[in-house]
Amino acid sequence: MTESKKLLLIDGNSVAFRAFYALYNSLNRFTNPDGLHTNAIYGFNTMLDHMLKDVQPTDALVAFDAGKTTFRTKKYTDYKGGRAKTPAELTEQMPEIRHLLTARGLKSYDLKDYEPMTLSARWLRKRMRLIMKQ
Repeated sequence: MTESKKLLLIDGNSVAFRAFYALYNSLNRFTNPDGLHTNAIYGFNTMLDHMLKDVQPTDALVAFDAGKTTFRTKKYTDYKGGRAKTPAELTEQMPEIRHLLTARGLKSYDLKDYEPMTLSARWLRKRMRLIMKQ
């Protein structure tokens, strides 16, 4: 009997934003001794724990934005144009969230010009073609 595999794909930027704003009212209580805000790191880790427990995947990948410019922003000038700038208190935590994933043994990735879910969809399409050829 073959073992069933389950892949959990996570939009790292989306989870980080949710975590940051979920604890935004406590922003100044979540800092380390160096003054780095940690609310998004803490919230991301907590949300990750819940996702891993609920889904119980055999594999997990976390995709992140590689920058502000994507193929969509090049094609549609107003794409996400109404969004406010990412708060510095969140931006400073993003590298630490990547370190957290590494420490937990989870892979993360990004690709210039692509958003996390576009990357995940491309990866899945490629993987499905590979499975279908086997």
